Amino acid sequence: MNSILQYRNKIVNKINEQTNSQKTVYPILLAISFGHLCNDLLQALVPAIYPILKDNYNLNFAQIGFITFCYQVSSSLLQPLVGNYTDKNPKPYSQIYGMLFTALGVVILSFAPSYTWVLIAVTCIGIGSSIFHPESSRVSFIASGGKRSLAQSIFQIGGNMGTALAPLLVAWLVLPKGQHHLMWFLIVAAIAQIFYYSIGNWYKNVLHHVKTKVKKKILLPQLSQFRINSAIAILLLLIFSKYFYVASISSYFQFYTMDKFGISEVEAQVYLFYFLLAIALGTLIGGVLGDKVGRKFIIWFSVLGAAPFTLLLPYVGLEWTGFLIVIIGFIMASAFPSILVYAQELLPKKIGMVSGLFYGFAFGMGGLGSAVLGWWADQTSIEYIYQVCAFLPLIGIIATFLPNMQKVKFVEE
Repeated sequence: MNSILQYRNKIVNKINEQTNSQKTVYPILLAISFGHLCNDLLQALVPAIYPILKDNYNLNFAQIGFITFCYQVSSSLLQPLVGNYTDKNPKPYSQIYGMLFTALGVVILSFAPSYTWVLIAVTCIGIGSSIFHPESSRVSFIASGGKRSLAQSIFQIGGNMGTALAPLLVAWLVLPKGQHHLMWFLIVAAIAQIFYYSIGNWYKNVLHHVKTKVKKKILLPQLSQFRINSAIAILLLLIFSKYFYVASISSYFQFYTMDKFGISEVEAQVYLFYFLLAIALGTLIGGVLGDKVGRKFIIWFSVLGAAPFTLLLPYVGLEWTGFLIVIIGFIMASAFPSILVYAQELLPKKIGMVSGLFYGFAFGMGGLGSAVLGWWADQTSIEYIYQVCAFLPLIGIIATFLPNMQKVKFVEE
C-alpha cells in the first residue's frame, strides 16, 4: 500500500506542474486509464461468471440475456443524464461515488441467494458505470492537449484491458472456488479509490484555474443543424451495429466454443480473453491513427472492415476461430475513440452529455443485444445467432455519408 501511495504522490506532483500548460498531460491520462481499468474489470465480472450463474441458478439463455439487459440499461439510461448534469455542474470526485455503487454490487453478487438478487447486484454495478464514464471522459478530453483521439484511446485502453483481464481472473479465482470468491475483487475497488482521489484533486484545480484565470474558448463547426443531427444519428447507428455484435461475443462466445468444440469453461475463458485483448490493442492503434489519417476513415474501416471476418467465423474450426476472433476484435475496437471524439467535435459545448450518450448507447445496445440474442438462442441455437449477427458490420457502409471534419471550418464562439 505504501508503494501505491508513493506512486500516487509522484503522479500528483507531476500533474500539478502541468496543470496550467496546454501540453498533453500524460500522467493524468495514465492515471484515468488505470482507473478505467479498475472500473471495467469489475464491470466485466458480470459476463465472465455467466457459466457459474447458469449452473447455480439453473438459468436459460434468455435469463442470462436479461442479466446483461439489467446491467447495461442501468448504466446506459443514466449516463446521458449524468453527463448533461456535469456539463453544468462538474463533479471532480464523481468516480469515487461510482466505485462505491460498483463495490456494493460486487458484494451482493458474491452472496446473491436468488436470481432476483443477481439482477439487483448487476443493476448497482451498472449505476456505478453510469457515474464513472461521463466525467472521466471529460478528464481525458481536458488532459489531451489537442491529441483527442490519442487521449481517448489511452483512456479507453485501460477499460479494455480491465475487461480482458476479468475472464482470466475469474477463471483463476472464482470458477474453481465458487461465486463468493468475487469478494477478492474489492481489493481492486480500494486501489481505484486512491487514484480517483488524486484525479479529482487535479480536475478540481483545473476547474478553479479555468474559472478564475482563463476565458474558455469553444470552436464550433460550420455545419448546419441538420448535418450535425444526421451525423450524430449515423454514429449512433454504427454504435448499434458494433455493440450488438460485440454483445454476441462477450455474453455467449464461451457457450458457443464449449458447445461447438467441446472445450472446458477455462479454455473458453481464454478464447474470450483473446477477443478482449485484441479490442484493447485495436482501441490504442485506432486512436493514434485517428489523429493522423482522419477519424472518418478509421470509423468507416473499423465497422465495415470487420465484415469479411465475421461472415467467415461461423464456418471454421477451433484454431481459425481463435485467429478470426482476434482480427474481428482488433478491427472493430479501432473505431470507438474516433467515434466519440468525432461526436465531441460536432457538439463541443456538450462534452459530458455526448460522452454519456455514446457510452450509454453503447452499453444499452450491448444489453439489448444480449437479451434479444439470448431469447433467440433458446428458440434456435447458439451457432445460428453468429450466422445472423455476421451481417451487422455491413451497416458500416453508411459512414460514407459522414462529413470530413478535417475539411470543416471551425469558428470561435
